[in-house]
Amino acid sequence: MLTKVNLITGFLGSGKTTTIRHLLTQKPQHEQWAVLVNEFGDIGIDGALLSDSGALLKEIPGGCMCCVNGLPMQIGLNMLLQQQKPHRLLIEPTGLGHPKQILAMLTGEAYRPWLELQATLCLLDPRQLSDERHTQNENFRDQLAAADIIIANKQDRGQPADRAALQLWQRRQADGRPVIVASHGAIDIGLLDSPRRNERPLPDASHHPHSHPQHGLAALHLPQGQSWRRSLNDGQGYYACGWVFTAETLFDTARLLDWVRLSPVERIKGVMRIQEGALIINRQGQDLRIETRPVAPPDSRIELISERREEWNSLQSALLKSRLSGM
Repeated sequence: MLTKVNLITGFLGSGKTTTIRHLLTQKPQHEQWAVLVNEFGDIGIDGALLSDSGALLKEIPGGCMCCVNGLPMQIGLNMLLQQQKPHRLLIEPTGLGHPKQILAMLTGEAYRPWLELQATLCLLDPRQLSDERHTQNENFRDQLAAADIIIANKQDRGQPADRAALQLWQRRQADGRPVIVASHGAIDIGLLDSPRRNERPLPDASHHPHSHPQHGLAALHLPQGQSWRRSLNDGQGYYACGWVFTAETLFDTARLLDWVRLSPVERIKGVMRIQEGALIINRQGQDLRIETRPVAPPDSRIELISERREEWNSLQSALLKSRLSGM
């Protein structure tokens, strides 16, 4: 049995993880699915968000899947294919990742006996089409160029100018590929069975120095007796700082959200323990979404991504002041 594989790409904040969660709710009961997820930092926020999805999960934290000749991805992919043999595998690269080497690996001779690569879906927030920080970014452009299907997500947040920008992009660059309009990542599972038809050549990714945390194929965890830990990472012109806290640490919701709103960074994701259970935090620019869940996560994890090196110590001090317990 060949494992069906879909690459789910998209730039920072486009809604990849939310889309995967929605797809997993539609999974046929008799099938076993797996998710191979890569994040820019090594805290493991997406893994925490997907941990209750019912899918097998393998995390590759700490940067681009295709770095170091794709070795971290190959190890994670081989483990899933050989040990679990899932019916379908969804691969979520970091929003700063370039798709060329990943696609080349998946279509290479070594994996032909194991998998069937189906449509690559690229999540796009149409608001990004009016921001040169995105349109001039080679990974942003090449993620869209490599896609078989473009998911124009976050329609509930867009304005008429954003819809006009999407229509202009579609006329000039979609080349007849489907552009599916969606909100909150709500797309139909049938899109995954679309064939891989986009064979356009992609340029090589430019080399950007990248620090590589040494935590293997699993997200960061705390040593025994340590109540919290920080991790720093940088590459692709971005900087990340993340924290993980023990299960005994609870946060004050109001103070934590004030910290999230005031932090001078582009991207914040977190799964945090509060008195009511779990607080899910997702901020892209000034666009903040929060969600509460009654079941608390096993620990608290939060990560910031910025285009410049921030005063991480000052931000950390303010974050620590938002704790209720677990000092």
